[in-house]
Amino acid sequence: MWDEVIRQTVRRTVKSTTTAQDYLIPPGDPGLFGPDSVIWQVHADFISMMIGGISSLIMQALHPQAMAGVWDHSTFKEDLPGRLGRTAQFIAATTYGSKEMALSAIDRVKRIHDKVTGVDDQEISYQANNPHLLKWVHITESLCFLNSHIRYRQPQMGVTEQNQYFLEIAQIGHLLGGTDLPVTLAATIEAIHSYQSELRMTKRVETVIDLLDHFPTNLLGKPLLSLIVKAGFYNLPNWVYPLIGYTPPSLIQKKLLDATILTIAKPVRYALRNGIAAHSYQRLGLTAPWLKTNNAFS
Repeated sequence: MWDEVIRQTVRRTVKSTTTAQDYLIPPGDPGLFGPDSVIWQVHADFISMMIGGISSLIMQALHPQAMAGVWDHSTFKEDLPGRLGRTAQFIAATTYGSKEMALSAIDRVKRIHDKVTGVDDQEISYQANNPHLLKWVHITESLCFLNSHIRYRQPQMGVTEQNQYFLEIAQIGHLLGGTDLPVTLAATIEAIHSYQSELRMTKRVETVIDLLDHFPTNLLGKPLLSLIVKAGFYNLPNWVYPLIGYTPPSLIQKKLLDATILTIAKPVRYALRNGIAAHSYQRLGLTAPWLKTNNAFS
């Protein structure tokens, strides 16, 4: 019973127009990456990806032109779950979908980006398909996703695997129109620091943070979402806290939250064990590694 409650809560929280069944076809198609890739490992866990998604949303909002594109051309203020759901659907399609599904999702986003233009709150023009803005969105997402994965799923992940992740996810960024994208951990961190002088705390960022603090969900989903949002803030780089007016969490605060997240992650992972990622393995005639042993849900 609790499995179904968790699945329904997740579906309501992160809206999507696709189902796991869509990832069963065509048989044998590995998509852009395939099961031996690191990106298939990193993007498989709902909990860590949600936490990374919250972190990256906050960081992206700090860039005025990136924030303006979302502010002017999306419904996130009225439908935050829908906004996160569309992002989650894009990541799922490009990571686990067939090659046709992945390229179709990328083409759809590029067409949308072509129409996303305007001026920010300081009357500075922006274009969503500007490689400079695409790079900022890409590097914040990739770093936040990986940091969350390491923290909550694979603490012993080595630098070689981390670099491989950045190399793989850069393929998506390049197909979207990004240029000069970093393909190692060190280069990604360096690239993020190069944007710091462009970042600002604004009323719009305050709105994003307020929406996250009051994430719309049902009563059953509220405790889980509150913890995920809090973990998303804790997953931010330390230099971000002064910029958004937050006191950095202490080591004890982080350890207590980490222990709580790891505890609630067990039933969530078990309930979602046969989701999109597992169906993608099935498309290739394989069994997802976490379905082979119950230890994978710990």
